[in-house]
Amino acid sequence: MKARNYREVKGMAYTRQEYIHGAPQSKITKFTFGKPSDNYTYQVSLITEERAQIRHNALEAARIAANRYLQKMLGEKFFMRVLVLPHVILRENKMIFGAHADRLQEGMRRAFGKPIGRAARVEPNQKIIIVQVDEGGLEVAKEALRRASVKLPTPCRIIVEKISSQTIQAQTK
Repeated sequence: MKARNYREVKGMAYTRQEYIHGAPQSKITKFTFGKPSDNYTYQVSLITEERAQIRHNALEAARIAANRYLQKMLGEKFFMRVLVLPHVILRENKMIFGAHADRLQEGMRRAFGKPIGRAARVEPNQKIIIVQVDEGGLEVAKEALRRASVKLPTPCRIIVEKISSQTIQAQTK
């Protein structure tokens, strides 16, 4: 099973939990990190450039890479949030290869597949991860998101925005 097989968005999203038995849990356990209560001046965002599916283990690897670097360099002076949720369930029709494999499998008969993982569908220009920092942590946040983008299967870009006081008040409500 290769991750590149699930990168392209094909067909309808398979998300109805009540009909799916044995779907694996998402590997992402936490979506927010740092101190959300502080008033930060900049928001650095990781944005996708193409439509794609991102597997839950790739999102978890990106989250860990960014969070580890931010904690090492800034301590608790940041706020990071993963914005996408892996809700699409991926299926695979496993095939056996080798001698006498034809006696053990059905081929394409009943080829719906078994649940093997989860993925998040993202559109172009959609934010995946945001980091809020002060001016001193701006370069650290950019490097953290660059490290996170390496773990993802789609090309990404990093955008820096200055947060106004009105935005801060709206986020705290």
